[in-house]
Amino acid sequence: MELRERIGEALKDAMRAKSAERLSTLRLINAAIKDREIALRSDPDGDTVGEAEIIAILARMIKQRHESVRAYEEGGRLELAEKEADEIKVLEEFLPRQMDASEVTAAIEAAVTATGATGIRDIGRVIAELKTRYVGQMDFGAVGPLVKARLT
Repeated sequence: MELRERIGEALKDAMRAKSAERLSTLRLINAAIKDREIALRSDPDGDTVGEAEIIAILARMIKQRHESVRAYEEGGRLELAEKEADEIKVLEEFLPRQMDASEVTAAIEAAVTATGATGIRDIGRVIAELKTRYVGQMDFGAVGPLVKARLT
């Protein structure tokens, strides 16, 4: 089943179950996807929002919520931090399985080989290669230092 269909079905299920928090998060996902579609309509070369684009939107939303959780915890607003953490759980349901450390290392090796990277100057090309192949499957904030260590 396509990711957009899965989100739609989850939205309907949340409505039936009268789960207000889950429904709210799913509506935020749909709104973010629709915003991206509107932005693409104004672009003459714009396509429709595909699977990879939806995964990128979800990853961005998760990153924003992690930052919010950190800020709320520092500010002593634990109830708001918990709400954000609950939203993260709902968002993560739609992302592909995260790669473990050995899979990330193998992916980095494959990307280094595919791009012909030889030095520190090639970090951007390697990370761009990883982003095209493994969107939503790895934390690129953590991958950057690994790629740098591999190329030095």
